[in-house]
Amino acid sequence: MEEVRIDKFLWAIRVFKTRSDAAEACRTGKVLVGGTVAKSSKQIRKGDMIEVRKGAVHYQYQVLEPVDKRQGAQLVSGYALDITPQYELDKLSAPNETIFLKRDRGSGRPTKRERREIDRLLDNLG
Repeated sequence: MEEVRIDKFLWAIRVFKTRSDAAEACRTGKVLVGGTVAKSSKQIRKGDMIEVRKGAVHYQYQVLEPVDKRQGAQLVSGYALDITPQYELDKLSAPNETIFLKRDRGSGRPTKRERREIDRLLDNLG
């Protein structure tokens, strides 16, 4: 197989759980091939460089062999080389620097007074 659609390839090498997830990532501009945004119908071939943004991490892959059938996890390394820089992978283990305010389920939206308290708390942190 010389060429394969990018959405099929990303699904086959287990970057995305479903092919529709891969197509959605292409549609929203989260997949780059050779530095340009790729539509889901973009044909890729051996040697192409793919960048996929999932959350805060920008994964990078080099196509070793195009494939359109879903592969087992152990076989993926024969079709794509993961060349994601270590500093990108470190973002996965970095602590979240956001504050999460927990509200009891069913308590509804915050009142105006509670909203002011939340805003005051957030202003003191930042």
